[in-house]
Amino acid sequence: MKVYVSADMEGVTGVVDAEDVQPPGRDYERSRVLMTEDVNAAVRGAYAAGATGVLVNDAHGPMRNLLPDLLDPRARLIKGRPKPMGMIEGLTPEYDAALCIGYHSRAGVLGVLSHSFMGHEIEDIWLDDQLTGEIGLFHATAAAYGVPVAVLTGDDTACDELKSWDPTVSTVPVKFAKDRFAAELVPVDQARAAIESTTTAALANLTPPTQPRTSQTLSVRWQSASVPSHLTAIPGVTRRDDRTVTGDMLHLYRLFNLFLRVCTAVTSNPPYC
Repeated sequence: MKVYVSADMEGVTGVVDAEDVQPPGRDYERSRVLMTEDVNAAVRGAYAAGATGVLVNDAHGPMRNLLPDLLDPRARLIKGRPKPMGMIEGLTPEYDAALCIGYHSRAGVLGVLSHSFMGHEIEDIWLDDQLTGEIGLFHATAAAYGVPVAVLTGDDTACDELKSWDPTVSTVPVKFAKDRFAAELVPVDQARAAIESTTTAALANLTPPTQPRTSQTLSVRWQSASVPSHLTAIPGVTRRDDRTVTGDMLHLYRLFNLFLRVCTAVTSNPPYC
């Protein structure tokens, strides 16, 4: 059994603030350790369930957050950017299951560090007619590959968000949101034990992935009208209104990463502002 892990940072055990997840934040280096240990708990759980290989993709921000010297040596790591498929770099149909470690809820939800890819710049995303964020897009793309999402860890709002997409996925709330930068934390040892045991149980009882819809349209509403005016230069992208672009996404993540690069060039707002 081959297991794929996509590791974000905002939903990691103990993390609540931008200073925790953005270099050179005062607690960023400590949060790198917390992130690595959450991933290690998932790796241990995967091997306890009979995994023959685990690939971990560092999916947060600079994508240079996980500490290779502290990572379980049985796992292989994809580190750095740019990566054509971003948060799902390395995922292929050969994997038997995918795990989302440290994920967060979408923009507009009162979850810990909630946003969709670019903090303040993206107001909403729809996959067909359903509001989504990074969680929904990951799930939809994994399903297109035929890979079931087995586990998600994050705060309670992130767990609820994935359950709304697929109630068969096992979730581990490692904190409970009080506001966007505050949470009631599950004790670290308890959270890691839950990640490990839940991963083992979920992989031992895999269910087939939700079948992808035959036609998926991705729509993105930006804060700045300047971004859509540039994005319409991409073939297949149209403007629904001054701040919303839409298009058929055959390769969702590859095209969406191009959106982010254009937005970065056009705007200068830092995340979480």
